[in-house]
Parts: sequence; C-alpha cells; structure tokens
Amino acid sequence: MLEVSVYNTAGEAIETLQIDEERFGNTVNVDLLKQAIVAYHANKRQGSATTRGRSQVVGSTRKIFRQKGTGRARRGNIRTHVVRGGGVTFAKQPRDYSKGLPRKMRRRALDSAILAKLLGHDLLVVDGLEVTEPKTKLVAELLANLKINRSCLLTIPERNQALWKSARNIPDVTVRTAAELNAFDVATRQKMLVTREAMDMLLSQSA
Repeated sequence: MLEVSVYNTAGEAIETLQIDEERFGNTVNVDLLKQAIVAYHANKRQGSATTRGRSQVVGSTRKIFRQKGTGRARRGNIRTHVVRGGGVTFAKQPRDYSKGLPRKMRRRALDSAILAKLLGHDLLVVDGLEVTEPKTKLVAELLANLKINRSCLLTIPERNQALWKSARNIPDVTVRTAAELNAFDVATRQKMLVTREAMDMLLSQSA
C-alpha cells in the first residue's frame, strides 16, 4: 500500500490516503508509457508539408540541348531538379503521421504514469480547493504553500471556468479534469496536484 498525504490549501497535511498499487497496475510499464507518448507527439503533427515534384512544375518537356557534343553536362527538360525553378527531388507530400492506440492501452499507460508519480512522491492531494471567481493569486498561493515551483498538472473533478482562468497565467501549470487526463500530460509534468474529489474519481475507475 502506498501512503499519500492530503493537504489543505495552507499546505498542512490533514490526513493520509492508503492507495493500493494494484489499482494502477502494480508496476510502471515503461515500454507502454513510451509508446503512448510517441503516439501523442505523432498525433500532433499536421503532416501538411508539401513541395512540388518534377511532374508538378509548369514547363516544357523539351530537352534543352542535345545529349552530346556541346561540352556541357547532360541536361533534360527545365523541370529537372538541377536547375533553378525545377522540381524538388523526393518532394514532400501531405501525409498522416497519426498512430492509433487502443483504449485499454491508453488507460494502462495513464495508470503507469500516475503510479510513477505516486512512487516518486510527486503526486499531492489537496482538499478544500474552492475558487468561485478568477483570481490567479489564490492558485499561486496554493502552489507556494505546497512548495510546487516547477511544472504542475492540476487535476480537478469537473470543468471549472473560474479555476481554469485563475491558473492559466501561471507558467507551466496545466489544468485537466479527471476524465481528460492522458499519459503524456502526467508524465511530462514535474508535479501532479489532485483535488480530493478528483482523486476519489481516479481510484473508483476500473483499471
């Protein structure tokens, strides 16, 4: 069993949660986690790069001069890549870089990422976080009280416009609901701050 401290907004530990490693797969599946991160990066690529090849350049197909006897290098038509304005060799064409990842693999990769945060003591649970109006100072003070001064993933139970607006101006702070979590966001942030309600949702989900 893993022990995770629950803090209030003043940064004081008020209780301890007992979390069973089996809920998150017992061990961190590094290979699956890497596969999920690679897929996430690949799916962000637009794949819209394009250049004109030899067949796409406008121009005559007539040979510029005869093959031999001129003393010059052999030359084809003006569309060739060796002259200015000609086509590009191995021209780039639009392509799809996306990589599919089954739902169960995505779920297990997320579990491994969360388990890695638990084992590294980089996951903190906060209770009593209530933001009713956009105010960056409230979230900044919470992070300072918890001694979080690097990238942080703030996980909340449901969408909260006031909280999102309060955190968006703080560098390296990302806000996600428990349902929106993915392995990339968890793995690439130094700390993970989870509200008590969101933590209950994560623990209640089936592995």
